[in-house]
Amino acid sequence: MARAAKPKHPSATTILLVRHGRTPTTGQSLPGRAKGLHLNDIGREQAAEVAERLSTFPKIHAIYASPLERTRETAAPLAKKLRQRVVVDKGLIECDFGDWTGAKLADLMKKPEWATVQRAPSTFRFPNGESFTEMQVRMATALDSIRLRHPGGVVVCFSHADPIKAALAHAMGTHLDLFQRIVVSTCSVSALAYGTGSPIVLTVNSTGGSLADLRPS
Repeated sequence: MARAAKPKHPSATTILLVRHGRTPTTGQSLPGRAKGLHLNDIGREQAAEVAERLSTFPKIHAIYASPLERTRETAAPLAKKLRQRVVVDKGLIECDFGDWTGAKLADLMKKPEWATVQRAPSTFRFPNGESFTEMQVRMATALDSIRLRHPGGVVVCFSHADPIKAALAHAMGTHLDLFQRIVVSTCSVSALAYGTGSPIVLTVNSTGGSLADLRPS
């Protein structure tokens, strides 16, 4: 009697999270969702470099980016190299900093609320803006939707520092109050694998070297 074939488990979907390249305000202010912010010369160089790194994958099934100019510009060299279009997904957008949008970091650090932003972000909402908890739920939901569209594929998502950090914390099962301990540099690559169970964190803040062997074990 022939043995019944064992059911095959679906291959994991790999999502590569890339923070946008440097801009004139990086490390100086909170640009948030304000329009009109573009990559500077360093940012454009970073975008070209990360496109080379990402192109080592045998196949990238889709490229997504937040609606803001700096993420779409960072995604452009990879899209050109692979002859793919960039799909804009609002779920990948920067946190809505509300009244803090455009403020200088040096000034914000003097506010009493800054300690809460750093030590208990799950309790904080930006004045007339988004809470960190809402941002994390939005980002995790967006990634879940994207991975379901590309089962077993490799997808690149260009986003922003805080949403990527929040997504990594969610995948690791780390409380949101600890997400500020994660570093996500400009044009760094972080990677998640979504299989049949909980997501697996493959790498965080990778800024150099080959990504060709980045696969869930």
